[in-house]
Amino acid sequence: MKKNQLIKRIVIAVAILAIIGVVVAAGIVSGGEEGALNATVWALIPPVVAIGLALITKEVFSSLFLGILVGGLFYTGFQPEATVLHIYNNGFLASLTDGYNMGILIFLALLGAIVAMMNKSGGSAAFGRWASSRIRGPKGAQLSTIGLGCLIFIDDYFNCLTVGSVMQPVTDKHKISRAKLAYLIDATAAPVCIIAPISSWAAAVAGFVENEDGFSLFLRAIPYNYYALLTIFMMVAMVLLKLEFGSMARHERNARNGDLFTSGSVTAAADTDAVESKGTVWELVFPIVTLIVCCIIGMIYTGGFFTGTDLINAFSNCDASVGLALGSVFALVITILYYLLRKVLSFTELMECIPEGFKAMTSAILILVFAWTLKNMTDSLGAASFVEALVKSGAESILSILPAIVFLIGCLLAFATGTSWGTFGILIPIVVDAFSNSPELMIIAISACMGGAVCGDHCSPISDTTIMASAGAQCDHVNHVSTQLPYAIACAAVSFVAYLAAGFVRNVFISLIIAVALMCVALFLLKLWQNKKEHQLAA
Repeated sequence: MKKNQLIKRIVIAVAILAIIGVVVAAGIVSGGEEGALNATVWALIPPVVAIGLALITKEVFSSLFLGILVGGLFYTGFQPEATVLHIYNNGFLASLTDGYNMGILIFLALLGAIVAMMNKSGGSAAFGRWASSRIRGPKGAQLSTIGLGCLIFIDDYFNCLTVGSVMQPVTDKHKISRAKLAYLIDATAAPVCIIAPISSWAAAVAGFVENEDGFSLFLRAIPYNYYALLTIFMMVAMVLLKLEFGSMARHERNARNGDLFTSGSVTAAADTDAVESKGTVWELVFPIVTLIVCCIIGMIYTGGFFTGTDLINAFSNCDASVGLALGSVFALVITILYYLLRKVLSFTELMECIPEGFKAMTSAILILVFAWTLKNMTDSLGAASFVEALVKSGAESILSILPAIVFLIGCLLAFATGTSWGTFGILIPIVVDAFSNSPELMIIAISACMGGAVCGDHCSPISDTTIMASAGAQCDHVNHVSTQLPYAIACAAVSFVAYLAAGFVRNVFISLIIAVALMCVALFLLKLWQNKKEHQLAA
């Protein structure tokens, strides 16, 4: 143990020295001039600093703050007063006054209140007992989680928090780690939304395509979206094969021994069962169904459904943030009335649940605000312009392998910035211009852009979807990121090779068969490796 602690301290010390060296070098390059580092490779350094420190130190808030500070210093040319003002005005203040962001924070807080009410009423515990008698074993619990995640494809935020609230009692009963639950939630959020025609994501992608039928291109790109398709295939296959690797294997071993958090203590399942009252399964089912219905109505309302727009276009054009906020407000009011009429909780108890639910979401809200602020710092440094120039410079000379390169750039950009939609906005217009004379390659490259953006978003500790998945599973955020990374990287590697093949084959069916075959080979090799590790542990 002491040896491991010493190694960790050495790694942290080296990382801090490296960051100091990079900051000093940036200060020399900037020469104290504001804007000297804009639209250069330096624009990607702040998120790299934040992500690297978060993974090494396991401290999210301090790591994000240091990334924000580095971004502010780079933007102002290391002028102290200007840096503080830039971080406050264009960072934190801009994040908290953005209407879309505020809608998401309202949705988070109100969902926390509804979940607190479900727990206090005994609904979560009752649902856990009911489901455990019908869902047999960890395999059934995981497949049920995946199935529910695939059904809620309208919006990734909604997916993460709803699936987490519903399935947490079930996975706790079957001793599935919170890290694995967070992975299942995260892997059925963005990867499902990006291949669902009726979703907020389809509208976002279609909106970035200029001078083309964006929705038609989105539909044709689905079979080429290897990362999303292979992530779903990989999830199901790993559950059926009982395959775990990386740090997730340790979390699952600990969960089987009662420690769902790999924190050294037995928690979760006992906490849920401790809340007992008159509650039945309906005390969980009714609020969740109400939330789903209200949020769907809220989303199609913002898309103009009640003013004559058809259902598909209403979903495509909706404002997810406003729709979710409105839906959660109505769902909270209806839930309160339901519990009062059922006489399960008193009015005083229901009101006590509101601040309790908000407190439960505080960590997720703070991480989101810090992540949004870091994104603002990266945007102000002109990261988008740098990436655009980088891609355009090589578009003509490497046409056939460009889809694979676009996938890789999408991964890195979304990982560094924590936003897949921002990555779409940067790369899709470039792809459309570069492949205007090659329609099939355009489809493949658009898919590569979408897949890469989702992959980077899936891996990034500063991604809002990743943060929401941690909140939905009530899992430590760094634990979720570190356990998910090996799975996401394995799928990304297979997807990269598949895009290389697709660039030359240019046939949707053959390319998809190649991608699935590559994933099967990868899973087979991983299973052999797992068996070898288990044999060594048993010996």
